[in-house]
Amino acid sequence: MAQAWRCSGLRWSADGPVLRWDGGRDSALTWGKRVAFGVTEGGVRTCVGARGNACPLRAGVSGRSTGARCEECARLDRAHSVAADTIADDPRPYHVYLAWFGPGMTKVGITALERGSARLLEQGAVAFSWLGVGPLMAARRTEELLRAALGVPDRIPYADKRAVRAALPGSAAERAVEVEELHARAVGLGGWPESLERASCQVVDHVGVFGLTEPAPAVGAVRELVAGGVVGGELVAAAGPDLHLAVEDGRGVVVLDTRLMTGWELVPVGSGGLTVPVREFKAAKEAAGVQDGLF
Repeated sequence: MAQAWRCSGLRWSADGPVLRWDGGRDSALTWGKRVAFGVTEGGVRTCVGARGNACPLRAGVSGRSTGARCEECARLDRAHSVAADTIADDPRPYHVYLAWFGPGMTKVGITALERGSARLLEQGAVAFSWLGVGPLMAARRTEELLRAALGVPDRIPYADKRAVRAALPGSAAERAVEVEELHARAVGLGGWPESLERASCQVVDHVGVFGLTEPAPAVGAVRELVAGGVVGGELVAAAGPDLHLAVEDGRGVVVLDTRLMTGWELVPVGSGGLTVPVREFKAAKEAAGVQDGLF
C-alpha cells in the first residue's frame, strides 16, 4: 500500500509556491509540474487542531471547510490571532496595505513587518502597495479609518478573486491604477494615528509571480475532496492558496484550493484525471452551452 501523506498547507517562498506536509517535508511547485494525488479509500477528513496542537478528539470535519477545524479548535485558533484583536500588546511593528485582486476589488489589511509581502502572496493579491507602518493598534485604527471614510473592505471572498483572474488588465500600469487612486485618497484623510509612518505609493505587481501573464481561463473549481477521489493535472498558475491545474481528462483548467487538502490522508497516483466534485464557473457553462514526497 502506498505511503499516505497529510498536507499542512501552501506557503509562498522567494521561488514560488510550496506545498508543506506533516513531518516537515516540502514540495516545490513549478509551472508545468504534474500534480496528482488520490484520497485514501474509506478515508475520513479529520480536524487539523489549533496552534500547532493536535485535535484531542480527532473530530471529523466537512470536506468543504477551508479551515479543516472542528468548532472548538477553530475557536482556539482564532482566539490567538491578530484578526481577533486579542493581542493588543503585540510589540511588533505592522504594515498597513492596499491589495488589489481585480477591477473593483481592493481591500485594506495589516501584516507584521517581519513577514514582508508573504501575506499578500498568500491572499492572492494581484497588485499591492504599502500605506504605512507602525504599532499594531495604530495599524488597526488606520485600517478602520479607511473602511469608515472610504468604504474599503477588509475582506474579499476567494470565489470573487478567482472569478476575475482570467480577465485582468493586460499591463502592470493598468493594474496599478485603482491602488494608486485609492492610496492618494487614503493619505489625504485626516485622523491618521500619529504613531503610524506613512509610505509612498509603490505598487508591486504579482502577475508574473502567479503565472498569470497569459492565463488559461479556468472552467471551474474543486468543491471538495472525497474518499477515493483523484486529482491530477499540470500546474499552469497559482495565486494565494489556489493551484490552477490543466486536468488530465482534457476538460480544461480547474482551480484547486489547497486548503481543501488538509485533514485528509493523500496517496500518489499514476493517472486518473479528476474524480472529485467540481463547481463550474458560470462563464464556462455559458461558453460550453518510502517516498520523498507525494509529488
